[in-house]
Amino acid sequence: MFESFNVPGLYIAVQAVLALAASWTSRQVGERTLTGIVIDSGDGVTHAIPVAEGYVIGSCIKHIPIAGRDITYFMQQLLREREVGIPPEQSLETAKAIKEKYCYICPDIVKEFAKYDVDPQKWIRQYTGINAVNQKKFIIDVGYERFLGPEIFFHPEFANPDFMESISDVVDEVIQNCPIDVRRPLYKNVVLSGGSTMFRDFGRRLQRDLKRVVDARLRLSEELSGGRIKPKPVEVQVITHHMQRYAVWFGGSMLASTSVHAPSAGCLVQPEFFQVCHTKKDYEEYGPTICRHNPVFGVMS
Repeated sequence: MFESFNVPGLYIAVQAVLALAASWTSRQVGERTLTGIVIDSGDGVTHAIPVAEGYVIGSCIKHIPIAGRDITYFMQQLLREREVGIPPEQSLETAKAIKEKYCYICPDIVKEFAKYDVDPQKWIRQYTGINAVNQKKFIIDVGYERFLGPEIFFHPEFANPDFMESISDVVDEVIQNCPIDVRRPLYKNVVLSGGSTMFRDFGRRLQRDLKRVVDARLRLSEELSGGRIKPKPVEVQVITHHMQRYAVWFGGSMLASTSVHAPSAGCLVQPEFFQVCHTKKDYEEYGPTICRHNPVFGVMS
């Protein structure tokens, strides 16, 4: 970076920390924090990453084998079983397009089935594609697939019989494995990041299910104590924002834009972020080994 692009400073960041910074767009200045749990879900993998004061609790990170690609494959299978007339060579591409255009998270899967059965005209959508071979149009009805696809986040056994733990249970388990003094702040700041968290009502469903898990544990604790202990309620909040899909990039942009105000000069004189960067001067003096050192903790020795 220093030699090829001649950058004045370099900061090596963890993606989860940048995603937390991106969530500041939906918070007041006084509420901004770098403590929270990041649910990072892209096309290939989903991770639950706890962060305390800007530092990742690495021993508690958990991997979830459900992501955007799995939803696409699951929807492809559902459409094939219905034999809706999709050209075989375009089935995966069509499933992905339908996923991105029509899918959403439902609050109750049983009630959602009933809605479609009672009034199919209101809920069923039509997708129009073009056959790549003969250039003819094909039209397919999109029904239950709209909510069954992303539902595998909360019922992964639909698509993967080897994994039975819903995303809300995974998040709760990760937080419970963290030090006790950071658990409440983590529950209060569950941040979504990545394209596969963009389904409508994803955050609302996750918050509801996670709250149910937490409340059930508190009720059990009270019952086991014979009613003598009244646990303090735990606030659960899932943060969504308009830059969720590009949260890591946007969070890096926000951190890099912070500045220090000098009252004597009456203006912004130096980027605050630059104070924690590796500088070109340090690189020329010490070489690549500066990347093993964190500027926050002092000068090179």
